[in-house]
Amino acid sequence: MKDISIIIPVYNESKNILVIYSRLKEILNKLELMWEIIFVNDGSNDDSVFIIRDLSKRDSNIKLISLTRNFGQQAALTAGMDFAEGNAVITMDCDLQDPPEIIPEMIKNWKNGYHIVFARRKIRSDKFMKKYTAILYYKLLYKFAEIKIPGNIGEFRLIDRYVLDHLKNMREKSRYLRGMVAWLGFDYTIVDYVRPNRIYGETGFNFLKMVRLAMSGILSFSLLPLRLGFLIGILSIFLGTGFLFYIIFDILINDQVYPLYKWLTIALFIFVGFLFILVWILGEYVGRIYDESKGRPIYVIREKSNEAQ
Repeated sequence: MKDISIIIPVYNESKNILVIYSRLKEILNKLELMWEIIFVNDGSNDDSVFIIRDLSKRDSNIKLISLTRNFGQQAALTAGMDFAEGNAVITMDCDLQDPPEIIPEMIKNWKNGYHIVFARRKIRSDKFMKKYTAILYYKLLYKFAEIKIPGNIGEFRLIDRYVLDHLKNMREKSRYLRGMVAWLGFDYTIVDYVRPNRIYGETGFNFLKMVRLAMSGILSFSLLPLRLGFLIGILSIFLGTGFLFYIIFDILINDQVYPLYKWLTIALFIFVGFLFILVWILGEYVGRIYDESKGRPIYVIREKSNEAQ
């Protein structure tokens, strides 16, 4: 059994692998812990897998898991967690934007009793659009998600083995690990850091992948998209009723005459509102079926006393 397992998904990061290995090895050796680094090759088409394979031959603390194709970051992290042996697991990116230098502080918090230690980006140096869309997304997710997921936090985190064992029981295919870890409900603390710029290579996390991940977060931990039908329905009913009272008032006071198609238009407007409400009700049923299909545990036990072994 290792003390610490570090899981790093890799997609075309050949220039960063040796650098992050060197920095991690120096930091972990100073901590005098038993450690392992698990590189998960997520279908890279550069030399990444060869570099990791060579490292694993020279250093027994290095493990390689190579996936058959690009399954995505969440799947790669899950594969690493399934094979991790550490009492605590740290997940991080390979691009060096998750600085290894804060790992000792994360481990210190873990030893002080926290089951989860999140690393939060205090300052982001991303481009304008990515930076502010991320801020907006995290605010919306925090406000409308049933489970409060800390904002501005990526995949850089430490979780205790006890948390990992429960997380491994959650086998849904559409995975959003940030929300799944928060859903478990264990005590956590946050370590802030300044996110550095990428030095080598280009991110494989393009706009489409970011949208998919964002949608996984919203759809997995919030029923807001389904409940929009209720809001639109109420708005349509109120507007249609307002128009109806207006033309009735206009007829009684100003002796105006309205053709039949205008009455039908207003009636249709009101009935569309009721239709949206029916869609919302249907959506609530679908949402509950979706929750059941995930197969998550009904509850998670933090600890048990002698009477409940």
